[in-house]
This record gives sequence, C-alpha cells and structure tokens, in this order.
Amino acid sequence: MMETKHNWTKEEILEIYNTPLMELLYKAATVHRANHNPNQVQVSTLLSIKTGGCPEDCGYCPQAARYHTDIEGNDLMSVRQVKAQALRAKSSGSSRVCMGAAWRNVKDGPEFDSVLEMVRTINKLDMEVCCTLGMITENQAQRLAEAGLYAYNHNLDTSEDYYKDVISTRAFQDRLDTIDNVRKTNVTVCSGGIIGMGEAIEDRAGMLVALARLSPQPESTPINALVPVEGTPMEEIAPVSIWEMIRMVATTRIVLPNTQVRLSAGRTQMSREGQAMCFFAGANSIFAGDKLLTTPNPDVHEDMKMFELLGLEPMKPFVKKDQPQTVDAQYSKYKDQGEKPKWTRPGHTIERNVEAKAKVKI
Repeated sequence: MMETKHNWTKEEILEIYNTPLMELLYKAATVHRANHNPNQVQVSTLLSIKTGGCPEDCGYCPQAARYHTDIEGNDLMSVRQVKAQALRAKSSGSSRVCMGAAWRNVKDGPEFDSVLEMVRTINKLDMEVCCTLGMITENQAQRLAEAGLYAYNHNLDTSEDYYKDVISTRAFQDRLDTIDNVRKTNVTVCSGGIIGMGEAIEDRAGMLVALARLSPQPESTPINALVPVEGTPMEEIAPVSIWEMIRMVATTRIVLPNTQVRLSAGRTQMSREGQAMCFFAGANSIFAGDKLLTTPNPDVHEDMKMFELLGLEPMKPFVKKDQPQTVDAQYSKYKDQGEKPKWTRPGHTIERNVEAKAKVKI
C-alpha cells in the first residue's frame, strides 16, 4: 500500500490531469499495480429501493420531484423483494449490493427500520452492503453499522466552488458532515462525483482535492459521466468524451492510490476498448446490472463477456475489509431517537434549475 497524500493542491492535480496521455496512463497503471491486483475488478449492483419524489433540486437528477421526467416513483421496496434482488445479483457475480433511496436525508421511523432489516438480510447473504440514503446523523450511522453495513455512499458530486451551480437545496458542508458521521463508525466511505455537468477541469481537480483531504480517504470513489436526461436542467449538455473519462480515472488513481476507483454511470456510451483503457488506468470497480437507479447500464452478461475478453475476474467480497457483524434489532445498542434533522437550505437560486421546474412537459 502506498502512503496517502492529503495535501494535494489543485495545481498539482491539474498538472497530472494534463500530462500527455501515454505518460499519464503509464504513471496511473504503475500506481495501480503497486496497490491493487490489476486483474481483479469489484462488481457492485445498484438497487433503487425507493424511486422518485426527491425534494432536492440536483440539476443532473431525474428523481427530483420538481422536474418533468418520465421517472415513475415507487414506495419503499419490501425486505423480501430486496433479498430476491440481492440473490440474483450474487448469482451474476456481484459481491456488493448498494441500496439507494431518493431521500434528502434519513428520518427515524418505520421506513428506516425496514432499511436496517434489509442491511441485516444482505449481510447474512455474505455480500457487502452499501447504502446511499442522503444525509444521516451520527446515531443513524451507528444503527446502520450495527445492522452490518459495509459502506455508505455520499458523493461530493463536484468541487465546492461549482457545487452551488448544481444544487441549491443543500450545502457542500452537509456532504462533509455526513461523511464525518459515517467515519465515527466502522462503516467504510464511498464518495466520488460526476464529470460533464458543465464544470471546468479546475472543478474536477477541486473535487479530488476535497476527497484527498478526507482522513482517511474514501475506500471507494465512483467516477460518473453525466447521462443527460430529458426534463432535467442538464438535459442538453453534450456527453463527455471517453478521453476525459480516461484522464479522470487515471488522475483519481494517482491522487487516491489505495481507493477502489469505480467506473460508474455513462458506461453505455463507452466502447469495450474505452472501458479497457479505464481499467488499465486504475479503475477496479464497476456497477453491474441493466440500471443504475434510473440510468441505463450495460447488461451484466455483457460485462462478464468483457471480463473474459480482458482476462479480468470479479473480486470476492470482504477482500479489503473483514465482514462486519450483524446485531439483530432486539439487541441493538443504538435506538430510534425520533431524529428528523433539517440540515442546510442555502436559499440561492440556480437559473437553469428554476427554468426546468417551470417547463411544461408536452
């Protein structure tokens, strides 16, 4: 394992990002091989346990209730439904299930109790369990940890500077505070972002500065390419090129040498050759399955064919960290405190978000 550096500057990261491509790939691949098995890729399945109706205004997201998209909202899935999906994912080669709920933040009550039971159920299947549920308090993080949660995903999305041009209903500091709450437990952190939202390259570097400053640094970092969705404020933004994705993956690998770099949304627009270059540059995790929450994703069988072609093998669960113990609900030390935290509402206006909300769908 390489020693991690927490005090990267934006200028240093920009210099890496702009390195001639062949040299950048060589440097990233060298770092990758020093810290990871280059022929193993961790496979995660992302499961939307509660879709649509989110009160946030994230400019990239079709699940925001205020935008006129074709997303059909649904209530929270049952524990039985989630277990069936997890077993299906396991049989297809996934070692991790990440459950996503379209919530601003977690509120104590029956729905959160159900999510805790889902975590217990999946952990007992000997799979890594990850959740992305919005902002959480320290007590809520402890309850998830007790249930057997392996990882909590909470993306920074972009740089602190550009964040206010993407989201107005919460603050960048809320993201950091939630990650800090997770770090008070034994749960690992999954945090990354999205490129192609109209940000400058300096913002991509700024996001990596913020991730590198976290101590410890995230155990996994998803790199997403924006998939523009009709009805969202970012519907007309042109997709990023594969070369930008490769550069971002390679730069992330160098800046976060011990982190699992996850090739996430946007893979349907990438050729196998492009994805192979991302793996060479240091990506060692993917989301599998035909959907990422609501975004199209390559079929898992196509992914396994690609793995066979490239000589890659799916990583087994609990390679990086031991399996957490599950404490059943009746023995739980941390109880429902009736928390309904407000978190931040910055109150500024993002013009394109306001315009998207006002549009009438034809």
